[in-house]
Amino acid sequence: MNVSEYNMSVDEYSDGIYRFILKQIKDKDKAKDIVQETYIKMWNKHEDIQVEKVKSYLFTAAYHTMIDQIRKDKRIVSMDNAQYLTPSTNNRYSDLKEVLNEALEKLPEVQKSAILLRDYEGYDYKEIGEILNLNESQVKVYIFRGRQTLKNYIVHAENLI
Repeated sequence: MNVSEYNMSVDEYSDGIYRFILKQIKDKDKAKDIVQETYIKMWNKHEDIQVEKVKSYLFTAAYHTMIDQIRKDKRIVSMDNAQYLTPSTNNRYSDLKEVLNEALEKLPEVQKSAILLRDYEGYDYKEIGEILNLNESQVKVYIFRGRQTLKNYIVHAENLI
């Protein structure tokens, strides 16, 4: 991969990667950092990466960088945020998008990632498998189970009241 192909990949895929990461971690600054780290990783290996595999490489690297960031954040406990937390007694939703986002947060990480890659980013099963290090059958099962969980959560009456 040369410099112009690298720049083209930044223009073409950075927004999609950002949306994918932001949808999972809900922090704009961390999502931007992860996208930037992903492109740094790609630049460090740009001579070894084939142009045809750039998209898959980027999403895979972004996913693994996100997982590393989540693990790192779990180890760091910040007391600064504790003083701003207030208990919430009103858990009512005004629209289906909020209910769907709440349901997505309850899914296991692998199911959530598979559904986001399939339904939000439009990847096929094989590409999702490459990104998440799963085979196609596992991807289909995770997506099916995740969608079933989402459906049950959304349909359940007490979540909509």
